[in-house]
Amino acid sequence: MQPLNHLHVIEFEGIGPGPLCGRVLADLGARVTVIARPGTSSVVDKLSGGGQAPLREGKTVVELNLKHPDDVAQALGLVASADALIEGNRPGVMERLGLGPAACAAVNPKLVYGRMTGWGQQGPLAHAAGHDINYVALSGMLSLSAVHGQLPVSPPTVLGDAGGALGLALGIVSGVLQARQSGQGCVVDAAIVDVVAMLGGLAQW
Repeated sequence: MQPLNHLHVIEFEGIGPGPLCGRVLADLGARVTVIARPGTSSVVDKLSGGGQAPLREGKTVVELNLKHPDDVAQALGLVASADALIEGNRPGVMERLGLGPAACAAVNPKLVYGRMTGWGQQGPLAHAAGHDINYVALSGMLSLSAVHGQLPVSPPTVLGDAGGALGLALGIVSGVLQARQSGQGCVVDAAIVDVVAMLGGLAQW
């Protein structure tokens, strides 16, 4: 089944949950166009050691240098015909590049703008670096692995990242369904710590 075969997603390449979200959507039939840094020094090349990059599978890769105005214009051209966008930069980065939600909405009012961060766009930790264990611990989820009287056991290091990716994918699909009815896009702000905290709520039921 390819239920998302009419969905076109622009993914600004990063690491972890953003590319995983794009891969999930691609596996469900979406056409995913990755905007990647040019050259062999890209993030994916470094992480894959020059071998196969599984999170690029099923995607089309376009190399653009977003520090050049012409390449930013090309990126906006791709965004203009897309249904959704994925970006996983720190807050403010896309705005400084001229590719923030307002700039993209100006060329595509129906766009669903998906943002993947650890801590969200605002708040005391918004600009702080984070890792999977940070999100799981500060959300309270880490306590669920503790045996009474003992310290918690660290879970696999994909819990937060994978949960965040799935949360963003659900938000994007929901946003696109709404945009196709209303003609109005939206911003989906998927903070990993929020998604993990929501999943932890299952322990209270």
